[in-house]
Amino acid sequence: MQKQLFKTTLLFVFFTGLLVFSGRLQAQIYTQTLKGVVLDKALKSPLIGATVALISVDPIRGIATDADGRFRIPNVPVGKHILRITYLGYKDFTVPNITLNSGKETDVSIEMEESVFESKEVVIKAKVQKQKALNELSVVSARTFSVEETQRFAAAVNDPARMASSFAGVAMNDDGNNTIVIRGNAPNGLLWRMEGVDIPNPNHFSAVGTSGGGISILSAQLLSNSDFLTGAFPAEYGNALSGVFDLKLRKGNSEKREYTFQAGVLGFDAAAEGPFRLGKRNGSFLVNYRYSTLSVISKMGVQIGDATTNFQDLSFNIWMPAGKAGSFTLFGMGGLSDQKLKGEADSLLWLENGDKRYTENYLANTGVLGLTHSVVLGERTGLKTIVAFSGTENAILSDKFLDNYSVRRLDDARHLQNKWTISSTLNHKINARHLLRAGAYANFLRFNLKQSEWDGEQARLVEQLRNAGNATSINTFAQWQYRPSERLTLSGGAHAMYFLLNNTYSVEPRASVKYAFSDRQSLSFGYGEHAQLQALGVYFTQMEENGAIISPNKDLGFTKARHFVLSFDQSLPGNWHIKPELYYQALRQAPVNAAEKDAFSILNVQDGFVNEKLVNQGRGKNYGVELTVEKFLTRGFYIMASAALFEAKYQGSDKVWRDGRFNTKFVNSLVAGKEWDWTRGRKNRTFGVNIKITYMGGLRETPIDLATSIAQGETVRDLNRAFEEKLPAYFRMDTGVRIKRNYRHLATTFSLDIQNTSNRSNFGGRYYDDKTKSVKSFSQAPLIPILAYKIEF
Repeated sequence: MQKQLFKTTLLFVFFTGLLVFSGRLQAQIYTQTLKGVVLDKALKSPLIGATVALISVDPIRGIATDADGRFRIPNVPVGKHILRITYLGYKDFTVPNITLNSGKETDVSIEMEESVFESKEVVIKAKVQKQKALNELSVVSARTFSVEETQRFAAAVNDPARMASSFAGVAMNDDGNNTIVIRGNAPNGLLWRMEGVDIPNPNHFSAVGTSGGGISILSAQLLSNSDFLTGAFPAEYGNALSGVFDLKLRKGNSEKREYTFQAGVLGFDAAAEGPFRLGKRNGSFLVNYRYSTLSVISKMGVQIGDATTNFQDLSFNIWMPAGKAGSFTLFGMGGLSDQKLKGEADSLLWLENGDKRYTENYLANTGVLGLTHSVVLGERTGLKTIVAFSGTENAILSDKFLDNYSVRRLDDARHLQNKWTISSTLNHKINARHLLRAGAYANFLRFNLKQSEWDGEQARLVEQLRNAGNATSINTFAQWQYRPSERLTLSGGAHAMYFLLNNTYSVEPRASVKYAFSDRQSLSFGYGEHAQLQALGVYFTQMEENGAIISPNKDLGFTKARHFVLSFDQSLPGNWHIKPELYYQALRQAPVNAAEKDAFSILNVQDGFVNEKLVNQGRGKNYGVELTVEKFLTRGFYIMASAALFEAKYQGSDKVWRDGRFNTKFVNSLVAGKEWDWTRGRKNRTFGVNIKITYMGGLRETPIDLATSIAQGETVRDLNRAFEEKLPAYFRMDTGVRIKRNYRHLATTFSLDIQNTSNRSNFGGRYYDDKTKSVKSFSQAPLIPILAYKIEF
C-alpha cells in the first residue's frame, strides 16, 4: 500500500507541476467561434434560412443558416452559452450549456422537429427535453447522453458504460471492468451500434461474448451526443435483449486544423482534426490515437500488479460531402490489448504469492471499418447505406507449475471472428404527421474457433470447441409514426431476423404511444418483442457421445423477451425533471441443460461460451419500478438521483423458479457536481467538483461444495443450490475535481478522479483455496486515483 501511495504522489506532483507551469503562460482575451448545422430531425436534410440566436450574450446575436444549413458566429466569449433556433413550420429549439473554450472551435448539430400543424403562420414553441433520445422513435426507457457527461461524471473516465451506470436500473457488474447489468439481465444482452451499424464489443480486455471490458476503446474526442436504451426498443434495433448503445461520431473541423493531447494514468492520447479536401468541396478528418500509460510504466521497471498490461487504440472519422450526391463518411475503430503473467518454478515464491505458480498469455483485439453514404431524395426522403467490416480476436494460453515443477496446460483457446455488414435505411416523411422508417441489413460472418480446458474429473485437457466456417444473418425492419396532434404520438412496426446457419428466425412486433398533457408532462407506453442470437461458439460446442464427437447445439434458436414499459415524464421549473417507469420483461426460449434436469440457464452466463448440451426451454422474468429525479446543469450545478427496485427470476430445465445471478433487488445512485468560474484578472479558469455514490444489493452466488473441491483440488460449486447465496450489499463513492483554463488559442484541463474514495472493501466473491483446504473470499478494487492533463489548441 505504501508503494502505491508513493507512486500516486509522484504522479500527482508531476501533473501539478504541469498545471503550475501552464499558469505562468500569459493570459489574453478569450473568444472562440461557435458554429454548427441545423437539420430536419427525420431526414437529416439541411434547413436553409433557419434563424439562430445566441441569447446568452447582450446584445443577442443572430444569424441565418446558409444553403447547407450551416451557421457561424465568431468572437463569442468562452464559457457556457445558449442557442435558440426558429424555423417556419418547425418547433422552436433551444440548446443550453454549450461550452466554448479557447483551444478549439465548437461545432454543434441541431435537429428540429416539424410541427404537425400545416398552417405556415403558426409557430410552435417547445421546451428542450434533454432526457429525450435523439431517435424520435424511442419513446420509453431511452435518453441521450453527451460527451461532456462521460467527462464530467465522477469516475466515468470518458467511458459511456461507466457513465450509464448512473442511470436508473443500471449497475456495474464488477469494479474491475465496465460491464453493466440492465434491469437484472445478463450483461451480454447489450447491443453496441456505431453510425447505424452493429459493432463488436468496443472495450479492451473483453472476454468472448461479453459486452464490457477493462477500458473503453471509444475516444471521447470522436463521440457526439448518443442514445442509451434500456427497454422496448424501436424496430430498427435487433439482436438485443437488455439495452442498446447507439453511438454517433462527430465531424472534424472543416475550416482549420486543431489538436488535442492528453496524458494520464489510462494512457497518452493524441488527436488531430481539420479540413479534408475532395474535389471542390471541403470535408473534414478527425483521428485519435492512445497508447497505455500502464505499458509505459511497466517498461520503466515499475510493475502495477504481477501481470504486464498493454493496450492501444486508434479511431477516426472522415467526412466527405458530395453535393447533390449526398455525403460519404469513412469511420473506424481498433483496439489491441494483452496481458502477460510469468510464473516461476520456485515453491517458496508460491507460498508468498500463489499467482507466481501460473503463466498466462491473454489478448483481446477488436476492429471496425465502415463507409456510409447519406443522400436526400427529393424533399421527403432520406437514404443511408453502410458497408462495414469488423472483427475480434480473443486468445488465452495458461499453464500451472505442479509440485514436481512439471507444467500442466490449463487453457488453450483462440476465438477469431469477423463479418461484413451491408445495411440500408430509408426515412420517408409522407407529411408532417406521418413518418416511415424501413431498412434491412445482412451480416456475413466468418469464424475460426478453438478451445480446450483442463478437466479435473477426467484429469486431462479436453477439447471443447474446434470449428471454422461461415454463417449469415439477415435483418429487416419497418416502423411507422403517426402524430394526429401535437399531444398524441403513435408508433408501430416490426423487426425480423433470420439466421441461415440453422434456418431459425424471429418476427418481433414493436409499438408505442405517447400522450403529452402539456409541454412539461407526458405519459408513454411501449411494447416490444426482442430476440438475440447465441454467442457463436455456443452453436459449435462439441462433446463425446457414444464414442463419437458431436455438436449438439447447432440447431439452437434465439433467446426471446417481451418488454412492457409504462413511463411518466414531468418537467419542473428550474430545469428539474422527474421520471418514474414501470416495466415487465418476460423471457422465454432461453437455452438450458438438455442432458439433465438442473438449475443451469444461459440467462446467468456472463460471457459467451458454454460447454453444455442445451435446449431452448428456459424462462425468466424481470419486473420493477425505477425513479429518476434530475436537475440539468444550471448555473454550474447538476444533480441526478436514481433508484430501482426489481426482481429477476429464472427457470432452468428443472422448472424451478430461482433468483438469477444478477438479482440484486435494488440499485441506487446519486451523481452531482458544481462548477465555479474562477477568474482573477485576465486568468480565465473554471473549477469543478463531482461526486457519485452507488448503493446496491449484492450479486448472487452458488455455494461452494467444499468436500468435492478438496477432492478435485479446485473450486467446485453445489449446483443443486444455484444462486442461493446473496453477497453483501455494495457501496462505493467516487469523487473528481477538474480545473480548466483558457489562454489565447489554447485550453488546458487538469482532472483527478478518485474511484472508491473511501477505500471501502466491497465483497467480490468466494473461492476454494487448495493450499489451506478452505473457502476464502476476495474483495473488489481499492481506492484508485486517475490523473489526466489535457491540452487543446
